[in-house]
Amino acid sequence: MKTLLRIAPYYSKYRLLLLLGYVAVIGNAFFNLTVPSLIGLAVDQGVVDQNVQKLVLYSVLIVVASALRGLCAFAQNYLGETSAQGGSYQLRKALYLHVQQLSFSFHDQAQTGDLLTRSMSDVEQLKNFTGRGMLMIFNLLLLVVGVSIALIAMNWKLAILSFFILPLLYWRAAWFSKAMRPLFRSIQDQVAVVATLVQDNASGARVVKAFGQEQREIDQFDRENENLYQRYYVSTRIQSFNTPLLNFIANGATIVLLWVGGLLVINNQLSIGELVAFYAYLLQIIGPVRQGGFLMSMASRAAASSERIVEVLDTPIAVSSPPDPVPLPALRGDVEFDNVTCEYHPGRSVLENVSFKVEPGHTIALVGATGSGKTTVANLIPRFYDVSAGRVLIDGIDIREVNLNELRRQIGIVMQETTLFSGSIRDNIAFGKVDATDDDINWAARMARADEFIARLPKGYETLVGERGVSLSGGQKQRVAIARALLMDPRILILDEFTSAVDAATERLIRAALVDLMRGRTTFVIAHRLSTVRAADTILVLRRGKLVDQGTHEELLETSSVYRDIHASQLAEPNEVPAISQAADEELIDEAEELLSEKELVS
Repeated sequence: MKTLLRIAPYYSKYRLLLLLGYVAVIGNAFFNLTVPSLIGLAVDQGVVDQNVQKLVLYSVLIVVASALRGLCAFAQNYLGETSAQGGSYQLRKALYLHVQQLSFSFHDQAQTGDLLTRSMSDVEQLKNFTGRGMLMIFNLLLLVVGVSIALIAMNWKLAILSFFILPLLYWRAAWFSKAMRPLFRSIQDQVAVVATLVQDNASGARVVKAFGQEQREIDQFDRENENLYQRYYVSTRIQSFNTPLLNFIANGATIVLLWVGGLLVINNQLSIGELVAFYAYLLQIIGPVRQGGFLMSMASRAAASSERIVEVLDTPIAVSSPPDPVPLPALRGDVEFDNVTCEYHPGRSVLENVSFKVEPGHTIALVGATGSGKTTVANLIPRFYDVSAGRVLIDGIDIREVNLNELRRQIGIVMQETTLFSGSIRDNIAFGKVDATDDDINWAARMARADEFIARLPKGYETLVGERGVSLSGGQKQRVAIARALLMDPRILILDEFTSAVDAATERLIRAALVDLMRGRTTFVIAHRLSTVRAADTILVLRRGKLVDQGTHEELLETSSVYRDIHASQLAEPNEVPAISQAADEELIDEAEELLSEKELVS
């Protein structure tokens, strides 16, 4: 109940519907309890006394009570299901909103299939319990109380005998719930594992086929699927044993009560009508008791699912806007790292005491071996992660003091791993600026040299790219990502291996297009190509999370042994770019300037 109460606030908007549903349950139970009493009166006053009028009267009353019970049952199901659907809607919305606000550190470890299972399957289990299970349990409790009162009023000796069944049923229910809850939790966890495996193979189908690993993936799926089957099998075995046991207990108690009740009738201590009514009341309990196993199973599933949902909702939002953010005007692009240390995991620094300052409009290249902290520096500027110590300042303002959306709207990013969304190329380019005009989108595509391949596509800008942009090549996806960043007209540009998936000639075209665009903007470039690094105003050399050197290409070749090693092992590219005449190079730059002028006219 503790975890179920945690999700109760998400159903508060529909509490009136839920309250009316419980009122309907009370009506349902009332008319349910009325029918056995009417049957007993019909037998005693109609059948035994051979009074046709009384028999007809009570028969009509039984039909009316049954009809009213049916209406209450309809209202119970309709109102309960409607309120549960509304609560599920709010809960999914809250989950999605919370996941969207969680920092990169959460998504670095989260599995897509697990999040999908928690948002869909676990919420569905809660919906089933809150929409039907809780109302059925409430109905069962009302019937137990009502029947107990009615039985005591009819014959207290027989009533006390019938009550011996209740402790036995409660013991079995408690044992079942204790046994099933961890089992259902393990089932939901394994469902998430299988869902993640299916999702990974669906998105990576080409890689699996390219390396001929279909059989290995099938075997892995079979193992996880078998594991899920075994957990379901254990739960089914326990449920299959528990439900017949409950039926046996209920039916055995009924036989005993009929035998004792029959003796009371023979000894004239109970009328035939009262015995019939007594038996009818017992039947009112037996039906819900037979559903007890199902209800306990539903409750255990809901408890396990609510635990998994609450785990996500309780995950702290590590990076968020401050309560009273400092207004952030249009950026100049002055970036400063003031003795910055960053730890993804406590005690393991990925950056340590890094300090540098970048003037507005300068281009900064970040170089270093894999894992040296280049991408971390880039990720700290838009505050994807928070620093563990020190400060990141933009225009002299600590970025932790400003609104996240205001900050990130003025920073354009082309990430190393290009991500496109299912939809058209136009939608993907305009992702960061939904009010962009067609002219804006076309301009950005031309600047990124994406317009040439877009023009060859069957539907041009309206061509659907498929899930994760699967229908485009790596170079095409990266050019769309570059256009998406350029359309933001950012004051700060972050290019993380932005030309890693394009050939050398295309890279030169893109760089020529970016020459004037980068002018006046602070640009951080992570690249392994000498042509990109050499064009930077300042090169920052990182090694094992520390800034060891900084300067121009020529300065570092003379003064930094670390940079000379990086230059020799990573940056040297003797045959990378075919010779291009100075006139051709100037022609490319002239073309870029024409595109920029065109952009100014559109604006």
